[in-house]
Amino acid sequence: MTERKAAARDPEAVSRFVEHFAAQLVEAGLPRMPARVFAALLASDTGALTSAELGEQLRISPAAVSGAVRYLAQLHMLSREREPGSRRERYRVHSDQWYEALTNREAIIKRWEDALREGVAGLGADTPAGRRLTETLAFFEFIERDLTGMMERWRAHRERLFGRDRA
Repeated sequence: MTERKAAARDPEAVSRFVEHFAAQLVEAGLPRMPARVFAALLASDTGALTSAELGEQLRISPAAVSGAVRYLAQLHMLSREREPGSRRERYRVHSDQWYEALTNREAIIKRWEDALREGVAGLGADTPAGRRLTETLAFFEFIERDLTGMMERWRAHRERLFGRDRA
């Protein structure tokens, strides 16, 4: 996108998108401030904004930005970058952030599976709680098996659509 086109964007349209998409993320379980910050980063032409830029755009405090980016970084939904010659950080969302966040979930699912196995062993597989845990474990094992193949198919599909060097 050229600078001229970027400058011509309607700030109200951008704000509406950010708030609408953030609301969808909140409905899916993401806390409100991290959802708004993530949506703002997605909507930025560069995919990167400073804390001050996020605060100004979203009309939130530096503390709210800090908490939101910390949360998003833990989920691998954004990365932090230092501006050359500055102590100021920029927060960046990459086109593969969804992939990274979902892949990170795979490790979490494995930990849940381990905990569920311990629970089944401790509660007994023949108890009502043990049967419930066994079914939950089977669900996560099913999801994990499909997740690996799905992510491989996504990488191939993404390369066909956008090429290999997509940032």
